[in-house]
Amino acid sequence: MDRNLDRIPLQIGLLFSTEGPYATVAQALLNGAMLACRQVNADPALPLRLEPFHVNPRGRLDDYRAGIQAMLDRGITHVCGCYTSSSRKEVLPIVEKRDALLWYPSHYEGFETSQNVVYTGSSPNQHLTPLIGFLLGEYGRTAYCIGSNYIWAWESNRVFREGINRLGGQIAAERYVPVGETDLNPYVREILALRPDYIFNSLIGSSSYEFLRRLRRASAAAGIDQPRDMPVASCTLSEPELHAIGPDAADGQITSSVYFSSLRTAQNADFVAAYRQAFPKGPVACADAEASYIAIHLLARAVARAGGQGVAQVRAAVTACEFDAPQGPVRIDPDTMHACLTPHIGVSRMDCEFDVLIESPAPVKPDPYLVQWSRSMELPSPPSHLRIVT
Repeated sequence: MDRNLDRIPLQIGLLFSTEGPYATVAQALLNGAMLACRQVNADPALPLRLEPFHVNPRGRLDDYRAGIQAMLDRGITHVCGCYTSSSRKEVLPIVEKRDALLWYPSHYEGFETSQNVVYTGSSPNQHLTPLIGFLLGEYGRTAYCIGSNYIWAWESNRVFREGINRLGGQIAAERYVPVGETDLNPYVREILALRPDYIFNSLIGSSSYEFLRRLRRASAAAGIDQPRDMPVASCTLSEPELHAIGPDAADGQITSSVYFSSLRTAQNADFVAAYRQAFPKGPVACADAEASYIAIHLLARAVARAGGQGVAQVRAAVTACEFDAPQGPVRIDPDTMHACLTPHIGVSRMDCEFDVLIESPAPVKPDPYLVQWSRSMELPSPPSHLRIVT
């Protein structure tokens, strides 16, 4: 007898662009969500059967709007989706108007709350402010900022600039390029002329990959050991993207993130093994896959706790749920509807994995509006809520 026949069916939306300039990351997001759906459906403790409905907007904002409308018109009230902040901003008014719930599984720039969003990606105090303190303490005080020309980079660079300046550092230059732009030579030449202590990279997708390859080649031609003398740091670069960059520049990239696939926890070992078995062709496990995986597991637990899929009831129930995620325990902060997550900083290796340099000993409460600046904004050393990994 099929036990799933006795379960309550729940159709959920998955809104991820598996084509377009950030397709690699979006496919990882979709994979993480799909793996979680399978695990929920196989868990006898959860009395529901998730039925995922995927829409691929191909990175086009108009298609995000059409996609979310199509889902809501089908009666779907819970949607896990979006990677970029521009896509989230595009669908948010529709989600709010229709009183649905968006489960947003991406690190982002913060400065937003909505009663119709559960944020399972990291907030700026969980990735950006720790990185500022780390870079100032380890590499120097002069930064070069380059990003994709949309809200993620604008806001991330603003916070980065304010943090660096507050601690006596300076920004040599701040540049933006269109999403998907791959003609990065002018910026590489400028960087070599300015010779900053490090580069803060908020480019996404193909723009980021091409930039890192060109910077590494040009630096080598100029006799510069770029990873040592002029490292690139970001809050986005993940394991699948290291594979996309390729051997020319996969190593030496600094990332501040709440998850790396190399984390040594029992939960992560199980997650990575299950993920590899489910998706042998990749993209490999990463922070984006973990965030969507967390979102679906929390959604299922909240629906079960609420006894139904009503948005108000699920929103209230999710703050009482905790999930033992690959990175460690995760819960949703009832004040902000953002996740309490565990910050880490790592550096990439040639095998497209990360060595973890420092980590938080416990989950950090989200502060999406940076109301409380972390101590990393006051000390030119690794943040006090992080510890060095040996």
